[in-house]
Amino acid sequence: MHNNLLLFIVVLAISIFINIFLKKFKIPTIIGYIITGFIIASFYHFDQESRGFLTQISEFGIVFLMFTIGLEFSFKYLKKTKKEVFVFGFLQVILTGFIFTLICLYIFDISLHASMTIGFALSLSSTAIVLKILNEKNELHSGYGKIVLGVLIFQDLAVIPILIMVSVFASNNQSLDQVLINLLINSIIIIITFLFLGKYIIERYFKLIAATKSEEIFLISVLFLVTLTSFIAEQLGFSYSLGAFLAGMMLAETKYRFRIESDLVPFRDLLLGLFFITIGMQIDWHWIIDYLFEIVAITMIIISIKAIIIFATLYPFSQKRTVFKTTIALSQVGEFALVIFTLAYSNKIISGVENQILVISVILSMILSPFMLNNIKNIVDFLMPEPTILRQRAFRDDGFSNHMVICGYGPIGQHVSKSLKELGIKYIILEHDIALVDKAILNGEKDIFFANAAQKSVLEHFNVKGSNGVIVSIANEKQKRLICENVVSISKDTNIVVVVNNENEEKILEDLNIKHVINDREIISNLLVQKALTCQI
Repeated sequence: MHNNLLLFIVVLAISIFINIFLKKFKIPTIIGYIITGFIIASFYHFDQESRGFLTQISEFGIVFLMFTIGLEFSFKYLKKTKKEVFVFGFLQVILTGFIFTLICLYIFDISLHASMTIGFALSLSSTAIVLKILNEKNELHSGYGKIVLGVLIFQDLAVIPILIMVSVFASNNQSLDQVLINLLINSIIIIITFLFLGKYIIERYFKLIAATKSEEIFLISVLFLVTLTSFIAEQLGFSYSLGAFLAGMMLAETKYRFRIESDLVPFRDLLLGLFFITIGMQIDWHWIIDYLFEIVAITMIIISIKAIIIFATLYPFSQKRTVFKTTIALSQVGEFALVIFTLAYSNKIISGVENQILVISVILSMILSPFMLNNIKNIVDFLMPEPTILRQRAFRDDGFSNHMVICGYGPIGQHVSKSLKELGIKYIILEHDIALVDKAILNGEKDIFFANAAQKSVLEHFNVKGSNGVIVSIANEKQKRLICENVVSISKDTNIVVVVNNENEEKILEDLNIKHVINDREIISNLLVQKALTCQI
């Protein structure tokens, strides 16, 4: 116990100081946690029992992450995204696993069982890293975010048969038929169990808990439910995270989902940090020195090949930029691959050299991933610039004049266009997200165009100079600045109305002398105070 407590104190101290330093350079905390784990493994020689203690605690980070993700996606939503999960996910795992298996088998001359194990382990991506960053960037519900989530859900499901495959390779006495039969029976049991809990127990359970009006009892009840469902799934041969995800999906249908999510977020983020520390603890610096060139080369080859396969797989089904973003998000290898390699090594399916090189290569790909995800738009813009006007069916030349130009068809842009339509005022909408354009056209919006309003030629084409005004309601502050610059350069007399989120965005636009800059947070704050101070009898 003494060593466990000491390890915990050392871990927290090192991670705090490292992340404070890295934050100055805007480096994600995930990297800080992995470096912390590497330092602990290299300079502090804790026993296996203490490390095992930390690993067991850290597993709950993935459990709570998958639970909170499940809260966002009910069974009804899963039905709507069956294409992303069961078509895109299936194709990605099968094709990636098959191609990597062939590469290992014929190029590196590795045995068939080892090649299949390595191949399908490399097909998996990092659920923990990708979903954490997409959550932070609020892009989980974006066009590429939905595809990424669907593929990751299928990958988590695919972990089960991959682990079974490794177990069959390790045991000559185990019958594959018997294993598959047991898996089928357990799948039926877990589906029936969770459907029963969701339909008859969950709502009544939380109604009873909420009636106590105790925050403490409510939080304990949530923790109990998460651990219980994870335990049930694990006992039936599935992963902890799958059980937690299903529990979250059950609660997504209830009115308690938002309160539960807000209560669990601090626990989730802390435990995820511990999870990444345990990943860093698996790095042996001796192997890095001895095989540095091989590790870097293998990492780059894995990321490149995986990216090509994912892009080629999804290319026929979606818009190019969406596919490109999805490719970047999923090109790393995930944490479950480390579990598979550990199991394969312990059962002598892969050698010690293969295990260490693969483990360090996977971790290196995970370290690179946050930098790629946080700059995903810049990477895609550089490699695949947005076309000025792509969707011809949404484009026509009406000789625009005396109209309002709305830049961005997000929630604000949609309300603005609706209000202008009700007032009978002529308007056009410029939107660079093809999914929003398609959706708007299907809903009967005739005055929306797929175009990048940050390009001067686009603004000139839609006669900004002859318009009655320009309303800029997009979220990206750089694009917002570019649009305003271009409008001012075309015509200084054009009336511009810009929606900003904070004072920093206001300062960015100060030198353009725009008369109407609306700080939505400031307005909402004033309204809240006004309403709170108004006493109505």
